[in-house]
Amino acid sequence: MTSSPATDAAASLIADLIGHGVRDLVLSPGSRSQSLALAAMHFAREGTLRVHVRIDERVAGFTALGIARETGVPVAVLCTSGTAVANLLPAVMEAFHAGVPLLLLTADRPPELRRVGANQATIQPGIFDPWVRTAIDAAVPGDGEWTGLAGLAVAAAMGASVENGLPGVAGPVHLNLPSREPLSGVLPEIEVSPGQAPRPPAEEPLLLDRGPRTVVIAGADAGPDAEEIAHTGSWPLIAEVVSGARYGRQVVHGYRALLSDDDLGGRIERAVVFGHPTLSREVARLLSRSDVDVIAIRRGGEAMNLNHRTRAAASVSIEDGAPDRPWLGAWLEASAAAAVDLSERAPDQDGLASADFATRRDAVKAELDAVRRPLDRELLVDAVWRATWPHDRLVFGSSRLVRVADAVLGGKKVPVHANRGLAGIDGTIATATGIALASQADGAPGVTRVLLGDLAFLHDVGALLLPPDEAEPRLQVIVGNDGGGTIFDGLEVAASAPRADLDRAFYTPHTVRLENLALAYGWEYQRVTTRTALDQVLTTPYGGRQLIEVPLAR
Repeated sequence: MTSSPATDAAASLIADLIGHGVRDLVLSPGSRSQSLALAAMHFAREGTLRVHVRIDERVAGFTALGIARETGVPVAVLCTSGTAVANLLPAVMEAFHAGVPLLLLTADRPPELRRVGANQATIQPGIFDPWVRTAIDAAVPGDGEWTGLAGLAVAAAMGASVENGLPGVAGPVHLNLPSREPLSGVLPEIEVSPGQAPRPPAEEPLLLDRGPRTVVIAGADAGPDAEEIAHTGSWPLIAEVVSGARYGRQVVHGYRALLSDDDLGGRIERAVVFGHPTLSREVARLLSRSDVDVIAIRRGGEAMNLNHRTRAAASVSIEDGAPDRPWLGAWLEASAAAAVDLSERAPDQDGLASADFATRRDAVKAELDAVRRPLDRELLVDAVWRATWPHDRLVFGSSRLVRVADAVLGGKKVPVHANRGLAGIDGTIATATGIALASQADGAPGVTRVLLGDLAFLHDVGALLLPPDEAEPRLQVIVGNDGGGTIFDGLEVAASAPRADLDRAFYTPHTVRLENLALAYGWEYQRVTTRTALDQVLTTPYGGRQLIEVPLAR
């Protein structure tokens, strides 16, 4: 076998990506992308690249998204030409809105085979333009070189490049890579030196005075910076459960009702926003108020500006001075009164040991009732929250359960992820798989738990398929199965639509047997109906993939 321009260019590009900090590549098989896939496999054997293979491009895109969410480093996703490219779009849109660095390597036909009816040829250049930091339709190897593309792509994906007008903001980048046959050949000898992805230059933080009555809002992907600013400023922290910032003394419980309270929410003069808040209309109303000074820390591809006067900042700092303790105290007092306690009562030891038959009988009955207590949504989210610790990862799907969790769960410092850039239900299991693979790399401990509803689960069922020759992550997929999309029961449509139309077009009931799906895809399956059983399943050590079904009432 001889060399080919396609093979030479592919090997050089993959090696250059590794040199610029890329450590993971997710690929789906295809003919037109074969030179790139074979180069990736070569470097995987050498130990300089981790390659993950998925037969479904949509699953591949969200798997790459999950890895990049966890690591903060660009992840490459490689596919062949044609409809394969279009299947990456949902993950690309989420990455854009959430500020996650992705590198889209899409193989293509050469220009002479475009727009002439050639097989598997479509209009790929520009297909992702509204959602990418940079898009490059590369030259065909032999007509031009791919040299330098890797550095440009990684810098743009990390927000280190200013040519896209968004310095400091990460996101997806599209490299469309056409080639002519022969598509395979002998790989050239290339020395690879793994490097680091460039970070955007640090900007001066916006200095905040302590005067206005301020709250800190932490939306999805806010992270610990939100808690740190709330702590430093002695300001109330309104942290969504998906923020990764719901911990510390300043966390406000029951924030939705308190934001609607004129004595608290009505007196807010300034809001400092981290991440992307999406879980409550009360927060959206606050950030839309023209009388509130909103400062949003840049994160995703669209700047937050609900009140059309929001100021953007890369970061903030707080001037020295005395905090407004009465303001914080009023919030914390109201928060303490609004906190939800879902913990079980301690056993009645005196009653259980009583010599009086009736007293002992009542104590035993109370214990049996506690053990047999059926699960509802509040107990389900509480059990998963309590079982998760800092070395674990928790992923929420865009289902009814995340809103229940946001309403009832207390503070806890655990790493939380969710695809809330667009709050779609697609790709949840694939994203969680990517997070698990990244967080457990190199033997790191922990379990990744994903909590979602049955429709979000079924929407991504293809992500259950993993190659038998890849490492099996420790992953628990917990499905609250109420037989359909019950989130619509709480929306306006439930009050206006005929019940039959609501059920068929929105609730979409199903009779899928999740146990059979688990068996088909090689997952361990558990069906639990009580809190005690769920606690045991969540905390019993297991080394692989578990599907845990929790039946719920509509």
